[in-house]
Amino acid sequence: MSGHSKWSTIKHKKGATDAKRGKLFTKLIKEITVAARMGGGDPEANPRLRRALSSARSQNMPKDTFERAIKKGTGELEGVNYEEILYEGYGPGGVAVLVECLTDNRNRTIAEVRHAFGKAGGNVGTDGCVAWMFDKKGLISVSKEESDEETLMELALDAGAEDIKEETDSFDIITEPSDFDVVKEAIDAAGIKYELAEITMIPQNLTKVEGKEAEQMIRFMEVLDDSDDVQKFYCNADIPDEVFDSL
Repeated sequence: MSGHSKWSTIKHKKGATDAKRGKLFTKLIKEITVAARMGGGDPEANPRLRRALSSARSQNMPKDTFERAIKKGTGELEGVNYEEILYEGYGPGGVAVLVECLTDNRNRTIAEVRHAFGKAGGNVGTDGCVAWMFDKKGLISVSKEESDEETLMELALDAGAEDIKEETDSFDIITEPSDFDVVKEAIDAAGIKYELAEITMIPQNLTKVEGKEAEQMIRFMEVLDDSDDVQKFYCNADIPDEVFDSL
């Protein structure tokens, strides 16, 4: 599991008890607003909005909160116009990093992102410098305590999943983005709970980082995660589990 995926799973487990829940709500509201602006306010006809609402509900966001975000996106209520920007670069140990942002101030955002990369000993690169190292996929991570590989294999592959990978304490179901919703619905229908379900960027190869570089990478992810303008980030860091366990 890449450093990003492990980080996402840890965050999801902390869920509503996390002190940063308000910041997570802010990011989800932005995503709902932009999804509604780009594809309309009907989640049945807008996969991006449907996934954003699913994430919001999993974090117990109040209904009136996400309904306001939808109305701001469709123009029924006045709202901020957010711009989508993707930054690419290299983190500690040459780790490839993608950073997805939603911002109303491009200059502020690039300054924050450059500072984060620089503080971690990395740098922002040119467009396309690392994006080719990642594939856009659906990812559903199920704890080994929740289900076994044979059950998941039969269920997920029948629903159209591409692959199932065994991790230390979970099974990762990989799908094409277009098949993600169908596979997720099959998992839901079977009553199997998952730790993580999202459209993500999966690295083709991992870059191993250990010791000081692994610690730098985790601090770097904390900084990116704490930025209001950063929606998601992806990396190909292979970080030892014990480093995460020490968090």
